[in-house]
Amino acid sequence: MTTQTAVRPVGFSNSWSAHVRATLALGIPLIGAQLAQLGIHTTDVVIVGQLGAQSLAAMVLAGQFFFTIFIFGSGLSIAVVPMVAQAYGRGDVVSVRRSLRMGMWASIAYSLLTMPLFFNAERILLALGQKPEVAALTAGYVMIVQLGLLPALLFAVLRALVSAIGRAGIVLYVTLGVLLMNGVLAYGLVLGHFGLPALGMTGAAIVAVCVQWASFLAMVVYIQSLEQTRKYELFVRFWRPDWHALWEVVHLGLPISVTVLAEVSLFTAASLLMGRIGTIELAAHGIALQLASIAFMIPLGLSQAATVRIGVAHGRGDYGELVRAAIAVLAIASLIAIAGGILFFSLPRVLSSVFIDTNKPEAPAVLDFATHLVVVAGIFQLVDGLQAIASGLLRGLKDARVPMVMALIAYWPIGFFLAWLMAFPLGLGGVGIWLGFLVGLGSASFLLCARFYLRVRYEMRTARQ
Repeated sequence: MTTQTAVRPVGFSNSWSAHVRATLALGIPLIGAQLAQLGIHTTDVVIVGQLGAQSLAAMVLAGQFFFTIFIFGSGLSIAVVPMVAQAYGRGDVVSVRRSLRMGMWASIAYSLLTMPLFFNAERILLALGQKPEVAALTAGYVMIVQLGLLPALLFAVLRALVSAIGRAGIVLYVTLGVLLMNGVLAYGLVLGHFGLPALGMTGAAIVAVCVQWASFLAMVVYIQSLEQTRKYELFVRFWRPDWHALWEVVHLGLPISVTVLAEVSLFTAASLLMGRIGTIELAAHGIALQLASIAFMIPLGLSQAATVRIGVAHGRGDYGELVRAAIAVLAIASLIAIAGGILFFSLPRVLSSVFIDTNKPEAPAVLDFATHLVVVAGIFQLVDGLQAIASGLLRGLKDARVPMVMALIAYWPIGFFLAWLMAFPLGLGGVGIWLGFLVGLGSASFLLCARFYLRVRYEMRTARQ
């Protein structure tokens, strides 16, 4: 068997320093965009929280409802990234265009298929045991915010193109722009400032939809205004189907969707387990989880960069570039995780106190417990980061089905079972839950890294034959 000869672009360098620079040039904007996106949600929670505990509870519930639907659909958008990257690496303009178009088609279809979930949100929440008044507020919010699902998914699809061509900076700039837009509009429409009506939760939903559409339209304008991207003619004969490309999006995207949802639901299960232990423990868990979530934005952004860089190298058939690109991103992620772990080890109480009013009578008990969890979260960063990077590397090879099975086994039969076992039968309580998940995510990182190593080794051996 033979493969295409790698054709490297003019000015290409395969040195380690070049790979580090390329990874950071692509990764930093994507990391910044992830942090800014987290900032948008945090801003909404803070502003809506001023309406009262009931509105805040509804906002948190609505966020989880929308995010669960969005995160499953995002697998279809994520699938487009390696498809575009590999086609770009081959210099195949037609395949880039077809992959992006069918990614948008899949996003449109998914948005339509999920509409019944939004229309029946109140019934679903009541069936899950939520309080009627909170369920009603939540349902009113998600009925409006469903209109933001499609542009959010389309934005993620278009991000594949600008990332592949090395223009990921626009993702950060757009996200920062809508972060500011979201804060100003939410402050005005939710609370009634700047002469605007105080619409409460309804105002928050309207702002959320406006922000999502603004992000998508800004990306469209950028792509259409740039000669380098305009040549792909994304919206010319948009109605024309490409069934092979659409099937590839769905075939690759569904395993990614299941994998991502499995990890998200694992942390939902962690909160439920912690709630069985006690309120103080659940509050402490929330603090540690928030810190871990902020730290996770870094490997998540690097993982997206890894998918692009591996996809481009694989499209060129350049395994020398591919291996160095993989090692570079793994090394960068590991160093950042170690630095973050040292910070968590050194200042667990200081970091935890940011998320609670220390004047409250229950604050000392929450901080005492949170300190132990944050220390575990310091180790957690490394294994969680590595499994995220390994997933990104494998997606760059369009390898999703076997990694899905590996991740499911690591997350649930290993991670969740050990969390339950350590917390309750073994009596370790809340710390046991985090230790169980630590082992589960550690197993995922080992299995996925091994899968990537063996897959690349096999392809390299096959290419030489």
